[in-house]
Amino acid sequence: MNSPLNNTTFCLHTFGCQMNKHDSERVEGMLEALGSLPVQSVEEADIVVFLTCCVREAADTRLYGQVSSLKNLPLRDGSPLRQRIVAVGGCIGQRDGEKLVQQMPHLNVVFGTHNLASLPGLLEVAASQGGHQVEVLEASENFNDQLPSVREQAWAAWLPITIGCNNFCTYCIVPYVRGREKSRPLEDIQAEAQELVGQGVKEITLLGQNVNSYGRDLYGRPRFVDVLDAVGETGIERIRFATSHPKDLTDEVIERFATLENLMPYLHLPAQSGSNRILKAMNRRYTREHYLDLVRKVREACPGIALSTDIIVGFPGETEEDFLDTLALVREVGYNQAFTFIYSRREGTPAAAMEDDTPREVIQERFDRLVEAVQEGAYAANQAFLGTVQPVLVEGSSKRDERLLVGKSPHNVTVHAPLPEGVSAEQLAGSTVNVRIDEARTWYLSGKLAE
Repeated sequence: MNSPLNNTTFCLHTFGCQMNKHDSERVEGMLEALGSLPVQSVEEADIVVFLTCCVREAADTRLYGQVSSLKNLPLRDGSPLRQRIVAVGGCIGQRDGEKLVQQMPHLNVVFGTHNLASLPGLLEVAASQGGHQVEVLEASENFNDQLPSVREQAWAAWLPITIGCNNFCTYCIVPYVRGREKSRPLEDIQAEAQELVGQGVKEITLLGQNVNSYGRDLYGRPRFVDVLDAVGETGIERIRFATSHPKDLTDEVIERFATLENLMPYLHLPAQSGSNRILKAMNRRYTREHYLDLVRKVREACPGIALSTDIIVGFPGETEEDFLDTLALVREVGYNQAFTFIYSRREGTPAAAMEDDTPREVIQERFDRLVEAVQEGAYAANQAFLGTVQPVLVEGSSKRDERLLVGKSPHNVTVHAPLPEGVSAEQLAGSTVNVRIDEARTWYLSGKLAE
């Protein structure tokens, strides 16, 4: 019997972390397997699925606005459905559950972070019977690693190695909506990596809220270094990973940046703050000194490695002195990239109960100073690439100029270069080309294809 979703169209809106991006690839795979076709706009879509993030308050506001905008949008001509089906999943779905349909009655389906595989069935019931379909599980039973998936780029793949988080940073909602940390068996990870290599994948990004603690629940001790070795043995061209918690980054993992040829010279190492007082209030469980020592070790193992980080400004109780410690840390490290955020209060987290009377304009002014320091550091860091030849994994053409190819260097820096005469970006996508860098800007490099 055909699925009621056969011959429908769907549109995905994905917010937040790489885990959500990977989930969206699996949603696309499941819906295509039922005969539904992807489209780019909600006007063309019979089904609209939101994979949400609730780390910051702005995400809630954006979701409510976008879902509300669908309320009176007419269904496309020729749709086999009686009404457009709107589904909300991800972290907001997990956190709010039934409350979402109470606040937005035109919402049809709500699912959580632990039951992605249930989505097709929920959508089918909504299509055939109507009503509100809500299913939110308290914990994951498996990794859903056997679900069909449609990758955004054929040559690049996400590979989850853990789900959930045990860290309970005081500002963070993730452990409450993603659950406690659970690791995949090492053999399953290596088998999937080998399968991806067989499919022509050139770059694998290992995913977890804290990849460094991988295996503690399965093996009694962290074994992330074994994951790196196992995936490296598959012959994959490039390995990356995210995210890496400083308190669990071991000397063995750092050493792999020197010895594992396919591990790229790039590390995302969230600092969050440069103040020991604030780090303690955040429950980060490392000090500024420990963090800087890790940076030193990483650069000794891999000179020239690119570093990125996350920084929060305006955490409750942050003083000017605390902020200056953070600013000094950013300048001392000299990050290639930094993701900067103004603290967003999340109900249910310990920090939400912390009092703070710092004026918003003071926090904004500090944030602006931080952004300026980050940009100065990124520009200075990119000057090191001038005159070098970088192997660039081509992603396609530049959005601003289709005559320019765009791709990523081993250091995860965006690179632009003119396309050869008669060659399209689509022809080169997924291949590695050498680019001689002759211009280094804050967020990208430019050059010409090397002979």
